[in-house]
Amino acid sequence: MITTRARGLANLHVGVMTLVVGVFFWVYAEFIMRYVPVVKLSREVNLLPYFLCVVGGMVLSARDLSRLAARFHLLDPVDAARLAGRQVALMALLTFTMMFATQDHRISRLFLGTFLVWSWLGLAVLNARLPRVLARLVFQRGHRLPTVFIGRRASFARLNEWIAHKESLGIYPVALLSDDPPPEGGTPLPAPWVGRVEELPRVLAEKQVGQVLLLELPASDEEAKAIINICQDHGCRLLIHNNLAERYTHPLVPVIEEGRHFYTLQEEPLEDPLNRLLKRAYDIGVALPVVGLVLPPLCLWVWLEQRRQAPGPLFHSRERRGQQGEIFHMLKFRSMYAEAEDAAAEARQAKSEDERIFPFGRFLRRRSLDEFPQFWNVLTGKMSIVGPRPYMPRLDEEFRAQTRGYRTRHLVKPGITGLAQSLGFRGEILEQEMLRRRVYWDVHYITHWSIWLDLQITARTLWQVVRPPATAY
Repeated sequence: MITTRARGLANLHVGVMTLVVGVFFWVYAEFIMRYVPVVKLSREVNLLPYFLCVVGGMVLSARDLSRLAARFHLLDPVDAARLAGRQVALMALLTFTMMFATQDHRISRLFLGTFLVWSWLGLAVLNARLPRVLARLVFQRGHRLPTVFIGRRASFARLNEWIAHKESLGIYPVALLSDDPPPEGGTPLPAPWVGRVEELPRVLAEKQVGQVLLLELPASDEEAKAIINICQDHGCRLLIHNNLAERYTHPLVPVIEEGRHFYTLQEEPLEDPLNRLLKRAYDIGVALPVVGLVLPPLCLWVWLEQRRQAPGPLFHSRERRGQQGEIFHMLKFRSMYAEAEDAAAEARQAKSEDERIFPFGRFLRRRSLDEFPQFWNVLTGKMSIVGPRPYMPRLDEEFRAQTRGYRTRHLVKPGITGLAQSLGFRGEILEQEMLRRRVYWDVHYITHWSIWLDLQITARTLWQVVRPPATAY
């Protein structure tokens, strides 16, 4: 019921926004032709194909809206602006593809560009404001859903924020039934306690209830059947909160396979073949020009500086653990003085004032230029542009023993840069909390991957090359 309402609200928003953008296209074109002669937009130009591209871009953006459906009515200005950016990007992609495919020289590029800019501004405002307005119009007048909650007070308290978020969808708490009555003078709950669970038939008979929400899975099959029968007898909806994640101390993701219901530990967008193909195309599209155009002169420069300050091999190639724990050799420009191989010394993390690093090597590391040979690892398929940073096997074993879920990082290819590094978590790991936060963001990346996220991480990393953070050394 709640999911259907949220999805319906998102679909309604898509329809309204598409209508608004479509009308704005024609109004803006008319305004330009009448009052802005500096923009060469003639009435002889056929605007219909471009109008269809604009509408098509908005329709394609519905996929992004469907992902946000559960919290769509709660978008903050930043999320609303990001969503508007994706909507405008799709419109721009279709519009300029049409222009180049038809070789239309009569259409004003300035008109299309300014239209997209104004559309982004308008969509950013409407994405933040319109869902709340639509929710009030659709769900608050005659469509409230009075809800009775059943379960422990502690479970009820943990859902406070969720309940507050769903009130705009018409979810209206009216009562709590619990065998754990609240103490006198305790913290007020979102709904009053009206009795024990066994009094559910009386409450449903006395109150105009639209939905019963179980705060946790029933303790027994008999209890579950009894509550289901009572709700069916009174024509009342039933919603059961799955608290398995609390019981197992780990979030669980529901999966449906041929009608069978399963739970897994995390989402994995990169298990989708199309997503993997898109990510691989991005990797090759970035790595190929870097290897062909940037790496050769950079190699020459680094080699000359190494010859002057610390003679030895150009590259530093050492074992790292990659996807599925596979061992591969990762390339870097050598930034330390050349010494005989020493496994213990190799496993020692570099410090801010490490005496092993020669002066130009310090410059390379601070600007992340020592990582550029890894674009070759990307081309060979051992690494990706973006992904969890790989560690040498010895450190990998130590970190696995220190942090729960560490090996989840091995579900995807390691990256030249990662979400954790783009957020400033780089350099020497001095304490377990630093490692935990890196692993947290690595797993977050794996479970929330999108090509947009890769683009954002890449952009932040490029900025850190120009303005290195304090943790870079």
